[in-house]
Amino acid sequence: MKSRENLVRLKQFQVNEKRRQLQQLDAMIAEFERMAAELDAQIAGEERKAGITDVNHFAYPTFAKAARLRRDNLQNSKADLGAQRLAAASLLEEAEAELEKAQLLEARDGKPPRDPDAGRRAYAN
Repeated sequence: MKSRENLVRLKQFQVNEKRRQLQQLDAMIAEFERMAAELDAQIAGEERKAGITDVNHFAYPTFAKAARLRRDNLQNSKADLGAQRLAAASLLEEAEAELEKAQLLEARDGKPPRDPDAGRRAYAN
């Protein structure tokens, strides 16, 4: 049935889209971690130069204060992205389950399961 093939194709597209979103979230989280680590190193360097590590000290470096604030904002954003990642992972699981159901329906109709990468391989050759 043509409609079942279209359903499987649609579900495969949705699964691929959810995977792409999950990969983007992972990349953003990793980038935020890298940026926070760089800020930590800059803060430590400023504190070493000034010889002051007490944030409440009147002579604490202004750059270090600003870098701390930015690092804290990055960590908050990273936590928010972590929550979004959990939601995206859940949506991916649901999409994969729907794809599996659609593939089973197509297989029940007597058609061989569709290879989602067949078009890409044919195009690459």
